[in-house]
Amino acid sequence: MRSWWNNFRERLRLAPDDLLRDRIYRRLWSSILISSLGGQVTMLALPLTAAVLLHATPTQMGTLTTMELLPFILFSLPSGVWLDRVRKLPVYIAGELTLAAAVATVPIAWWLGWLGMPWMYMVGFFIGLVHTTAGSASQIVLTQVVPRERLVEAHAKNALASSGAEVAGPGVAGALIRVLGAPVALLVDAVLLVGSSWILRGLKVEEQRGSTPPGRFWADLRAGLQFVWRQRLLITLASCVGLWQMCHQAATVVQILFATRTLGMSEHAVGLSYVGLGVGTVTASLLGGRISQKLGPGPCLVTGFAGTAAGWLLLAVAPVGPWGVACFALMLSCFGVGAILIFINFISLRQAVTPEPLLGRMTSTMRWLILLPAAPGAMIGGWLGEHMGLRWSLGFAGIGCSLLALVAWQLPIIRGVRELPRAVHVSGTEVVEEGTV
Repeated sequence: MRSWWNNFRERLRLAPDDLLRDRIYRRLWSSILISSLGGQVTMLALPLTAAVLLHATPTQMGTLTTMELLPFILFSLPSGVWLDRVRKLPVYIAGELTLAAAVATVPIAWWLGWLGMPWMYMVGFFIGLVHTTAGSASQIVLTQVVPRERLVEAHAKNALASSGAEVAGPGVAGALIRVLGAPVALLVDAVLLVGSSWILRGLKVEEQRGSTPPGRFWADLRAGLQFVWRQRLLITLASCVGLWQMCHQAATVVQILFATRTLGMSEHAVGLSYVGLGVGTVTASLLGGRISQKLGPGPCLVTGFAGTAAGWLLLAVAPVGPWGVACFALMLSCFGVGAILIFINFISLRQAVTPEPLLGRMTSTMRWLILLPAAPGAMIGGWLGEHMGLRWSLGFAGIGCSLLALVAWQLPIIRGVRELPRAVHVSGTEVVEEGTV
C-alpha cells in the first residue's frame, strides 16, 4: 500500500521545468480554472432558462446565440487597435467583473417579473461585448507570461484547467439548476467570476506596446488587417476555423432543445451528460500537446475537425431512449476532444507568427474573421430546426464539418505545418522575414 501511494505521489509531482512551477503562470491558471467552473453554470443555465422557463423556439435560440456573436462582428476590429494601445491585464480583470454583473441581472429580472426573451437577448449581447475585448486581452496576457516556444504547452494546460471544470462543473451546475432553478444558479457564476478577478489582481506582467501617435487609429486598424491578409497561414486558418464555427453554431443552437424535447431529458440529466464534455476535454488537454508534437499543429487541427464532425453526425441519427441519451453524452465527448485539438493549435499558430506590438490587432482580426460565419450558422441551425426538424441542424453541422476536414487535409499549408512558425518581423506594415522556431 505504501509503495502504491509513493508511486501515485511521484506521478503527481511536477517536473522541474513545468509551467505550473512558475508563480505568475500558476495564478493565471488558477483564475482560468475558477472562471471556467462558473462558465459551466452559465453554459447550461442560460440556454435552459430560455428553452425551459421561457419556452423559446429554435429560431429564438438561434437569435440568442446570434446576439452573443454580434459584438464580435461589430467591435472586434476597433477593439484590437485599442488593445494594442493599453495594458491588457486590467482589461481582462474588468471584463471578469463586468461579466459577473451581466449574468447576475438574469435572476434579478426573474425575481422582478421582467425576464423574457428580449432581456435574454440583451444579456447575450452584453456577454458577447465583454468577450470581444476581455477575451482577446486574456489570450494576449498568456503571451506576456509564457515564452512563445511553449505556447502549445501553455494552451494545453489552460485547456486542462477548463477541462477539469467541465468534468465537475456540469454535475454541480445540474444540481444547482435543479435545486435553485436555472436563473438563480447564474449567481454562482457571478461569485466565481469575482473570485477569478481577485486572483488576477496585481499580477506582474511585462508587455511591449507599439508607438501610437495621435490620430493614427484608422491607420493602425488598416495595418492590423494588412498584417493578417499578408500572412497566408493566418488567412487559411481563419477560413477553416470560420467554417468550423458555422457548423458549431448550427449544432449548438439546437442541442439543448434536442436533449430536452426529442430525447426527453430533464435539466439535471442534461447537466450530468455534460460530464462527457469534460471527459473529452480533459483527455485532449492531457494528450493534446503530445499529439500536436507528434503529428504537427496543422494535422492535429484537422483531426479536431474530424472529431467534432463525428459527434454531430452521431447525434443526428441517435434513437430516442437510453441509447439516445448515451449518444448525447458521447457527442459532447467527441466535441470536447475535437475543440481542444482545434484551439490549442489554432491559437498557438496565430500567436507564434505575430510580433507583440500587433498581437491585439491580430487577435481581434482573427476572432472577427472566424466569427463572421458563426452568426449565419446559428440562424441556419435555428431555421432548419424549426422548419425541418432538429436532426437536420445536427446533420448540417456534421456533414459540413466532415467536408471541411477533407478539404483542410488537402491544403499543404495546413497539412505541412509540423512545428510552430517564428514571429515575422515587420517594419511599419511591411513583412521583412519569417521562419520557424
